Amino acid sequence: MPTSPRSSSLSALLHLLRPFWPLLTAATLLGVLGGLSVTGLLAAINRILHAGDSPGAGLLLAFAGLCALALAGSVLSDIGTNRIGQRVIARLRKDLGDRILTAPIDQLERYRSHRLIPVLTHDVDTISDFAFVFAPLAVSLSVTLGSLVYLALLSWPMFLATAAAILIGSAVQYVARGRGIDGFQEARAHEDELQKHYRSLAEGAKELRINRPRRLRLQSEALRGTIDRICEVQIRSITLFVVAKGFGSTLFFIVIGVALGVEALWPSTDRGTLSGFILVLLYMKGPLEHLIGTLPIVSRAQVAFRRIAELSAAFASPEPHLLMKDDGRPPETIDSLELRDARYAYPPAGPDVEPFVLGPVSLRVGRGEILFIVGENGCGKTTLIKMLLGLYAPQDGDILLNGTPVTPETRDDYRQLFTTIFADYFLFDDLIQTGDRVPEEAQAYLERLEIAHKVSLVDGVFSTTDLSTGQRKRLALLQAWTEGRPVLVFDEWAADQDPAFRRIFYTELLPSLKAMGKTIIVISHDDRYFDVADHLLRLTAGMVAQEEFTR
Repeated sequence: MPTSPRSSSLSALLHLLRPFWPLLTAATLLGVLGGLSVTGLLAAINRILHAGDSPGAGLLLAFAGLCALALAGSVLSDIGTNRIGQRVIARLRKDLGDRILTAPIDQLERYRSHRLIPVLTHDVDTISDFAFVFAPLAVSLSVTLGSLVYLALLSWPMFLATAAAILIGSAVQYVARGRGIDGFQEARAHEDELQKHYRSLAEGAKELRINRPRRLRLQSEALRGTIDRICEVQIRSITLFVVAKGFGSTLFFIVIGVALGVEALWPSTDRGTLSGFILVLLYMKGPLEHLIGTLPIVSRAQVAFRRIAELSAAFASPEPHLLMKDDGRPPETIDSLELRDARYAYPPAGPDVEPFVLGPVSLRVGRGEILFIVGENGCGKTTLIKMLLGLYAPQDGDILLNGTPVTPETRDDYRQLFTTIFADYFLFDDLIQTGDRVPEEAQAYLERLEIAHKVSLVDGVFSTTDLSTGQRKRLALLQAWTEGRPVLVFDEWAADQDPAFRRIFYTELLPSLKAMGKTIIVISHDDRYFDVADHLLRLTAGMVAQEEFTR
């Protein structure tokens, strides 16, 4: 049975707090002790004010002791709960990072980065804000409860009047909080949309300069419209809390007025009791208003926990047998890679959209061979590569290494055979090194790739990656060289190169890599260089349309 967002967010919070129960219990008890000490101080002040003579040494010592307890309880509680809060945030970030790192790649691709990034930034920051107010909340709650207990000891009628006022105010706050949470949830949904527009601003900057209608529409309808909607929803939600807070504050003075009216109607009311009641009530107003004033932060944290719980649920099943420790073994050599009747189908993109299906496909590439995969855009070339790499597990058929099927238990080791430069590659700014030694051949490769005049290696890190798209791909090729893996995969690598270097890639670099014993797989549209391949595989609409062996 699926869990509701409310229960999933609560379970996520309890899961995060579970390792810290001893410290959380101690911090809470210290906060309660500090709150009760403040209540005791109020009682002592009231007694001293209405005592007939000077306070004795015992009462003064008790007063000093209560001051010390109030200070120690408040400070230690704050320190403890702040420590818990920071540990919870750190654990939350680690847990989310681990879930994303170990999630099956197809699930991660479907989640989309404009939904993922706000959870890792906006929602985690919201939880961090909640962690900072958690300790003061515990102290305010303990002070409020202690004050109520003292009021009950002073006068039951006055206590009941105060309790009635608090109940009425709490009911108003409950209604306001429910509507406020709905508003915060709506605003949070718009935050995902805003993140997508921010990506358009950054990644589509060139296109937006060239296309004025698109630029104006993004500015007025998309960006400003979304920002205005978030602003309006937030204002409406916060206004509900402010009105409810003002109503609750006014109720306090109404209760005080009732107490003063009781004295006027019944002069026999003990003035010590009345003054003590008003003193405690005025003091309690501050902590209670603090509790009420932090409800928006608590509500936003609840929305953030829901979003985090949704992400955690989406990536609740990590890829099995994905190794998170390096056993130090070098990649094994290969004799052959093979797909046998392999098939992969994407989920439908919509109710009336047929899902794209690749396969069944069978192919074999041997050690030291160059395989070209060609075909029109959208025919399944990159999907085929992802399946051959083991990033997508075939839904039917098998992947074979040296004639042996790759299983879920061996898939992660199998992937270590490959170095890949995808069309949408990500360029890391460092080289994977052996110990502290930068690969000696790295500088020679920079020279050969004709970018040594722009980039150098400093402690295994590129001095810059602020280069043209083609030059960035050359750095990615340098990384592929230095990793020393037996299979290299290039997805449209030469598409961003100038004609001269494109010719060098096909006629010099690929043969050089082949001479080193590398197995090379290339997705390409450069038909003038198809003769470089030993093996040509042409795809059409997810199926093998032609297979040629040129050598």
